[in-house]
Amino acid sequence: MEVNIIGAGLAGSEAALQLAKRDIKVKLYEMRPSKSTGAHVSGACAEFVCSNSLGSYDKTNASGLLKYEMELLGGELIKIAYECKVPAGNALAIDRELFSKKVTEAIETNPNIELIREEITEIPNTNAIIATGPLTSDMLAENIKSFTENEHLHFFDAIAPIVEKDSIDFDKAFFASRYDKGEASYINCPMNKEQYEKFYNILINAPRIELKEFEKNAKFFESCLPIEVLASRGIDTLRFGPMKPVGLIDKRTGEENYAVVQLRQDNSAKTLYNLVGFQTNLKWGSQKELLQSIPGLENANIVRYGVMHRNTFINSPKILNSTLQTRKRESLFFAGQITGTEGYTESIATGLLAGVNMARYLMGEKLLELPQETMLGALTHYISNPEHDKFQPINSNWGILPPVDLPKKERKNKKLKAELMAERSINSIEAICS
Repeated sequence: MEVNIIGAGLAGSEAALQLAKRDIKVKLYEMRPSKSTGAHVSGACAEFVCSNSLGSYDKTNASGLLKYEMELLGGELIKIAYECKVPAGNALAIDRELFSKKVTEAIETNPNIELIREEITEIPNTNAIIATGPLTSDMLAENIKSFTENEHLHFFDAIAPIVEKDSIDFDKAFFASRYDKGEASYINCPMNKEQYEKFYNILINAPRIELKEFEKNAKFFESCLPIEVLASRGIDTLRFGPMKPVGLIDKRTGEENYAVVQLRQDNSAKTLYNLVGFQTNLKWGSQKELLQSIPGLENANIVRYGVMHRNTFINSPKILNSTLQTRKRESLFFAGQITGTEGYTESIATGLLAGVNMARYLMGEKLLELPQETMLGALTHYISNPEHDKFQPINSNWGILPPVDLPKKERKNKKLKAELMAERSINSIEAICS
């Protein structure tokens, strides 16, 4: 038995390792580094692009619950992620270079996996998993469009800048996590009203990189909007979004700030930090001016500027079952962000499920359809629901799970609701694994 997997990103790498440990041969195709996506910087497997954070690992957080479900289901990349963890409060942030290196080594040394550096332009007419992600090459995208008989949908994803820690002025910046929860692992750059208004005026007047003609009707994913798009909604939008100051007080001054820019550790050596929520498509000269208007970053050395790139995803409600198998062809599965799931954790999780179900398909077993009470089950049921009229990408969130019964007086208790949903999900997964 042999499976072709197209794309060695997060989903494809996870799917390959799932099949390999079930003694199924895998040919894993990756076009990088000979052909770039425009956003990746290496040819390594499972490269992180936008940020280095997988989100919260708290089980009472939707993303944290999804991580725990993967652990219970035998996920491979989630184990490696914890091995590469860097401080980030309650978030699972990783040294992205070390993570990719470890995943690549696991794949290259696995006797059941052959990593082939080659672009695939057509869906293989074999057992296959398509995990080419949001940056699927144009030729393969056209072939997928032909297979699915549906137009692709496009939105745009923006990447945040990274700066060197040693270039940050800590007479102004300070370490803290919001409400002092977890380690004080974020760098915070506080602003008063005058500083914020100066920053805002630079931002809204800064020139952007011009979109190509076919990109001008861009659809943005709401949780990954460029900062300039958020700013266009009003002067205070950022202060209630990525620059909200609540729970972040410099203990040296005890003052409440008007706005705060947070930076998150980006590598194990603690030399690089990325700006949280600062995805942008401004021209690089404007980005430098904007960042250096932030208190503490006046002399920041910017090692990576923000960029924006196209994301491609299929109309999954018309194409996929909740098992990630295509309705049109039993031997073909999709996984990762190309399915319309959004986020690193979600990509890995769908790669896990696609790998498990491809193995079950080949062995003549019933495919694993996770209950909707689980986060991964809710996610895959959501993207495969044929009742969707205008499908848009989705990430893990409590709103896609069935509600839990609460006494009337507790219905607004979000913490209790999350705890009960998490307990229900974990019980369901443990029952499947027992």
